[in-house]
Amino acid sequence: MATKTGTESIKQIQYLAAALKAPRITQTAQRLADQARDAGWTHEDYLAAVLDREVSARNASGAELRIRAAGFPARKTMEDFDFDTQPAIRAQVGSLASGAFLTEARNIVLLGPPGTGKTHLATGLGVAAARNGHRVLFATATDWITRLTDAHRMGRLPQELAKLRRYALIIVDEVGYLPFEQDAANLFFQLVSSRYEHASLILTSNLPFSGWAGVFGDQAVAAAMIDRIVHHADVLTLKGASYRLRGRGIDSLPSTRTQNQAH
Repeated sequence: MATKTGTESIKQIQYLAAALKAPRITQTAQRLADQARDAGWTHEDYLAAVLDREVSARNASGAELRIRAAGFPARKTMEDFDFDTQPAIRAQVGSLASGAFLTEARNIVLLGPPGTGKTHLATGLGVAAARNGHRVLFATATDWITRLTDAHRMGRLPQELAKLRRYALIIVDEVGYLPFEQDAANLFFQLVSSRYEHASLILTSNLPFSGWAGVFGDQAVAAAMIDRIVHHADVLTLKGASYRLRGRGIDSLPSTRTQNQAH
């Protein structure tokens, strides 16, 4: 059997890579070929290196798509977070970043005054989850209510909740900034119940749990919701003044003072 020329081999690689829907293999194979010859790699070493680059590239591409689809208001990562402002939660957040809580369908609740980094941490954990292959959705509590209300009005709430259960992580930002009407509170309760022990939630709130009854307008609904959320959950409390006010001569926001006085 005649030996193929380099040009013929490259053309065949291009054809096979296209057939496999892996066009990057062509570039990787050419780039690594000289390195493999110089280093005396075996055929198996060379093949493993080419395939490793392809898998890594696919994972990175898939992660990017999942991050874009999640709807984060801004891309923030755990590496960007200033833990010097929240040293008490550094170790706990570090363990959560591994994503083990997702396989256990555990929740995370981030409580604290405005500007202490709750949304940043929620986003960072969501980005990490997307990078680890999980589907994520992010929205404010108000936006989630709008989505559920629309589904309910169209008679498709059960289908919508079933669809959302296919996401490993749903992030609900800003619980407590605006009170819910009774119908909205009931819809939110159904979202929480549908995910209970099935898939994870991350919630952020400027209020302690004792203030949630005022948000949901009903002590019984709030208690039932909190019970389901915290049964399998890590609750992190952030403290301090808003980072947005640093250097402006303002110690705290009104909501922060109110919350501190409540304790």
